[in-house]
Amino acid sequence: MTGALDAHAEGAGRIYQATGDQHITEHHHHGQRCGSYPGTAGPDSVRRPAVGRAPVVLRDRAEVMTRLRESIESGRRERVHVLHGMGGCGKTAVAYALFHDATVGGGPVGLWVNASDQASLRAGMLAVAADRGACEGELLAARNGLRPAADMVWESLDRSADPWLLVLDNADDPAILRDGSWLRSSTRGTVLVTTRRAGAHWWPGARLQHIGVLPRADAARVLCDLAPHRGTMEQAARVADRLGQLPLALTLAGGFLAHQVIDPWTMDAYGRHLEATDHDANDTGREAGTGARDTRPGLLDLGLIDQGADILADKDARHLVGRTWQLTLDAFEARGLPEAVALLRLLARLAPEPLPLSVLNRPEINDVLPRGRSESALRALLDHSLTELVDAGERCVHTHGVLLDSVAAGTPATALPTLDRTAVRLLDAAVPAVPDAGPDDPQLRLLAPHALALLRRVNGSPENEEALATAIRLAVARHRTGDYPSTWEIARSAAETGERELGAEHRLVLAAWSRAGRALFRLGRYTEAEELLLRVRAAQERHFGTGDPDTLDTCHGLQLVLGNLGRREEALALARCTVARRRAALGPWHPLTLRSRSGLLVLLNAEELTAEDPDAPLSLPQDCARHLGPDHTITLGARHNHARALYVLRDYAAADAEVRWVVDEYLRRFGPDYPLTLAARQLLARTQSALGSPGNGVETMTDVVARRARGLGADHPFTVASRNLLEELQAEALR
Repeated sequence: MTGALDAHAEGAGRIYQATGDQHITEHHHHGQRCGSYPGTAGPDSVRRPAVGRAPVVLRDRAEVMTRLRESIESGRRERVHVLHGMGGCGKTAVAYALFHDATVGGGPVGLWVNASDQASLRAGMLAVAADRGACEGELLAARNGLRPAADMVWESLDRSADPWLLVLDNADDPAILRDGSWLRSSTRGTVLVTTRRAGAHWWPGARLQHIGVLPRADAARVLCDLAPHRGTMEQAARVADRLGQLPLALTLAGGFLAHQVIDPWTMDAYGRHLEATDHDANDTGREAGTGARDTRPGLLDLGLIDQGADILADKDARHLVGRTWQLTLDAFEARGLPEAVALLRLLARLAPEPLPLSVLNRPEINDVLPRGRSESALRALLDHSLTELVDAGERCVHTHGVLLDSVAAGTPATALPTLDRTAVRLLDAAVPAVPDAGPDDPQLRLLAPHALALLRRVNGSPENEEALATAIRLAVARHRTGDYPSTWEIARSAAETGERELGAEHRLVLAAWSRAGRALFRLGRYTEAEELLLRVRAAQERHFGTGDPDTLDTCHGLQLVLGNLGRREEALALARCTVARRRAALGPWHPLTLRSRSGLLVLLNAEELTAEDPDAPLSLPQDCARHLGPDHTITLGARHNHARALYVLRDYAAADAEVRWVVDEYLRRFGPDYPLTLAARQLLARTQSALGSPGNGVETMTDVVARRARGLGADHPFTVASRNLLEELQAEALR
C-alpha cells in the first residue's frame, strides 16, 4: 500500500472510505419490483390482450366459441377452460376473440396475463390482484415474500365485485402454474388457458379443447380476408394447401401480400415463390453457431413467410414460423430431453403424413436415439403438441408440414448424414424384402408419401441410391396388392427424382421407370405402357445386356402389354425369349423363370399346348409345387393359368375343377375384389357356361363386371372385356 486510499469493488460490492469519522445509513428492500426477478416490471395493462396481430375475422371456430360463450353466460364461471394445440394454430386468436366478445357491452371484466415464463406470470397476476382491489400493503407483502403471492391474488379475484374472464396466454410450461398454485377456479369468474401442452394430467378438472388447423375453405378465406385483391378463392386455397392450413402461416402470408407496394404479387406468384430455391431465405431456422442447415429441395421458404410479420413490431419468436417451434426444442435441450429433438429431426426427413408407429420401433433407430428412449421422446412431442396420434388403419404419428419444414431448415448439416441414413434404413426395414401378392396392407399404403419425401430429402447424399431402391421395392409391393394408381405415382415420382441426381440411364432409375410402365399397363394405358417399356428395355440392353435380370423383368412386363394389344405373335416371341434367357441366367427352377413360364402358358393356343416343348407347359404346376412349394403365389398362379390351358384344350370339366379350387384360394388369401380373384372368376364363368350352366356364368360375370367397374372404372379395358363376355353369356343363356 502507498498510504493512498486504494480500493476495488466488483458487481454489487460497495466501498466506503474516509480519512476521518464516517456515518452511513442504508435501507435494504429485498426482492425486486413485482417479484424476485431482476429487470421484471409489471405489465402495462392487464385489461387489454397482449397479442401481436389480431385476426381480421376468426374463421372456423364457431363451435368452440359457442361452448366458451355459453360457459360464461350461463353463470358457471368456476370452470377452467384449456385451449391446447401446436404452435401457430390460433389458440391465442380464439382467446382474443372470446375476450373481445365477452367484455364488450357490460360483460365481465377482462384480464389478460402472459404466462409464458415465471416472471411474466407473477408480475401479471400481481397486476390482476391490484386491478381487483388488492391494497398496497397486500401487494408489498406478496412482493417481499411475507405472504404467498398466489393466495393473495386469488383472494382478490374471489372478492371481486364484478365477474371476470382471466386469460392465461402461452402457458406452455404448466409446471410454473402448478408449482406456485397459480391456476385455480373461482365462483366470480372464468379462467381460459392457452397452451401447447396437451397432456390432461397437467390440467386436472379443466375442460380441454383442441385447436387444430383450419379446413381448406376457411384457410383460403383467411388469405382473402387479409389480401382481398391478390387472387381468387381457389388460388388462395392452393396457397393454403402448401401452408398446411396453419393459421400463423396464413396470417403471415396474407400480411405479406397485403403490404406489398412496388411489385405486388398474386396468390399464384406467392405460391411459386414458397419453394425455398434461395436457401438463404431459411436463415430464420439456422441454429446458432452451426452456420449450416438443410438446404435440399422441397422445403418451404420460411424466410419469405416470416416477411409477413409487421416490419416495425418486435420479432417475437412465437409469431414467426421459422422460430416458433424452436422455443420448445430449446426447452427440451434445457430439460435434458435431447432425444425428443432428435426424434423430431428424424420425422422432419419424412412427409407430413401419418407414419405407422411400428416404423419407429425398430433397432435401426439407435443411430439417432436409443430405441429404449423413443417412447419417452415421442411422449414429449405429443405432450408439447409437436405431433399427434391418429388412426389411419393402424396407429400412426402425424406431424404438420410447416413444422417439419421449420425443423428441417434448422437441422445442423453435421446431423443430416446420420438422420438420412437412419430414415432410409427404417423405411427399408418396413418394406418386405421380397414383396408378395396379397390384399391391401395399410402400412405399405401409409409408407408411400414418406418414401418419396425422403427420396427428395436425400437427393445428392450418399443415401440416394438406397432410398431409391426402397421406393422401387415399395412400388412393387403396392403393385402386388393391386393398388395400381399408387404404384404408378410411387414409381413415376421415384424415377423423376432419381433421374435428376443419378441420370436418366442409371440402373435404379430405369428399374423405377420399368415398374411405372407395368403400372400403366394395369391402369389400362396400353399405348403409353408400350412406349415407356420399349424405351426402358432399349436402354437396359444397351448398358446391361439382353440377359440382365432388370432387362428381362422389363421384357416380362412388355409381353403382357403386347398380348393385351392383340399382337399375340410379338408377345409370344418375347415371352419365349424371356423364358429362355431367365433359364440361362437364373436356372430353370428360379421363381422368376417359373413366373415367366406361367406367363407364356396364357399365350399358347391348343396346338402349341400339345406340341413338343422343352418347357412342358402343362407340367408347370407340378414343377412350381416341387421347387417353390404348393402354397407359393407363383404356384397358385401357375394352377390358374393351367386351368385356362385346359379350357383352351376344351377339357372343360378339368378346367372347371381346377379354377374353382383357385377361386376359393384367391378368395381366402386376397378377398373378392383382388384383380387375380376377378380374373379367375371370369374363367370360372366361361367353364360354367361351357358345362351347360350359362345362367350361373351370367351370375358370376355380373358380379365380376360390377366389381371391375367399381375398382378400375367403366372404361378400363379389363372392364370392357368383362362386359363383352357378360353379353356373350347372356345371349347364350337365351338360346
